[in-house]
Amino acid sequence: MTNKIGLIAGEGKMPVYIAQKATAKGYEVYVAGAKGNAKEDDYKNCAKVFQAFRLGQLGAGIRFFKEHGVTRVIMAGRVQHTSIFTNLMPDLRGAKFLASLKNMQTKNILSRVMDEFKKDGIEFEHSALFLEDFMPQKGVLSVRKPTAEEQQAADFGYKVAKAIAALDIGLTCVVSQNAVIAVEGMEGTDRCILRAGDLYRESAEKKSAVAVVKVARPNQDNRFDLPVIGKGTLESLHKAGISVLAFEAEKTLVLDLEDVIALADKYKICLMAV
Repeated sequence: MTNKIGLIAGEGKMPVYIAQKATAKGYEVYVAGAKGNAKEDDYKNCAKVFQAFRLGQLGAGIRFFKEHGVTRVIMAGRVQHTSIFTNLMPDLRGAKFLASLKNMQTKNILSRVMDEFKKDGIEFEHSALFLEDFMPQKGVLSVRKPTAEEQQAADFGYKVAKAIAALDIGLTCVVSQNAVIAVEGMEGTDRCILRAGDLYRESAEKKSAVAVVKVARPNQDNRFDLPVIGKGTLESLHKAGISVLAFEAEKTLVLDLEDVIALADKYKICLMAV
C-alpha cells in the first residue's frame, strides 16, 4: 500500500521541497494550496493531487483529505498574516470556527485548526518532516566570524527575540548597542529587516554592530510556523546594510543552505546558528 501524506501549502519553497522529498521517498502527496499563495505549477511533478482553497474553507479542506484517504498532514509555507482581515472566504465550518476564536493570534488560530482536523481523524506532523537536514547545529556558517561587538549584539537580540516570540508578536528582531531597532510584526521578516535598515541609516551617528536575530517560540509547536530563512533573507540584509544574521540552532529551517552560505560570504555577512 502506498504511503499518503497531505500538505497544506502556503507560498515559498518550503512546501515545494517537502513535496519533492516526500515523493522521492515513495509517498503520494495531496496538496491543499492556499489560494493566492501556493502555485499549482510548482507541484506538477511532486503532487498526486493539487487543489486550491480560499482561506477559511475549513470544512472543504478536511473533506479533501478524507476523500483521498489522507490521515497525516504537514502544514508549511507562508500565508500573509493580513489575509485574516482582508481575504477570508469561510465555508460554514470555517465560519463557526472563526466565531469561536477568542483572539486572532497565529499560535491560537493554528492550534485550533489542528484540533478541528483531529476531530476527523487527521493528525498533523512536524512541519519540517523530510527537511531535517535543513536545520543547522550551533556554529558560524560563514567565512566571516563575528566581532566581539557583533557577538554582544546577537546575544542581546536573542533575548529580545525570545521575548517577542513568547508574546506571539513575531520571531525576528533587529538590534544594536543594546537597543531595539525593529521587531517583526505582520509584515514578515524581510520587511522588518528593510525597515530597520532605513531607521538605522536615519538615526545612527556612527557605525556600530547591527544584528538580525530570528528564533523559535519558547515551547515551539513544531507542527506549524517554524522560523525559516533563505536567500531572500540574505538579500534583504544586504539591501538594508546589515552584516549579522543569527538564528536559533537546530530549530530554524535554512532553505537552499549552500546558496545562503555563499550569499553570506559574497556580501561579507556573518551568518551564525546560536
